[in-house]
Parts: sequence; C-alpha cells; structure tokens
Amino acid sequence: MTEPEFDRRMLEALICPVSHDVLDYDAEREELVSKAANLAFPIRDGIPVMLVDEARRLEP
Repeated sequence: MTEPEFDRRMLEALICPVSHDVLDYDAEREELVSKAANLAFPIRDGIPVMLVDEARRLEP
C-alpha cells in the first residue's frame, strides 16, 4: 500500500462543498468521499479537486 502524496492532516480541514460534512479518504481510488452528498472528489498530483463538476457520483 502506497502512502498518499498529500498531507493526511489536510483532511481535517477539508469538508464537502455540498453537504459541509467530513470526507473519507479512499486510498485505493485516491479520492475524498462524501457519503452525505454521494460524491467522490479526485486527488490529482496530490491535490484534492473539490469541484462538484469534477466529482464522481457514487452509486446509491
């Protein structure tokens, strides 16, 4: 298992731009997941992309 290219402490400061809830880190897919909004935000080159237009919709 590889370590993320970003600072894990950064997760404490990030919230979902839609639901304003905390995000879960999915190391396998390199995404930040908002269960409340059913969205997964990608992490590209170690930078979380927190744009709703870039987020992947999760299956219900």
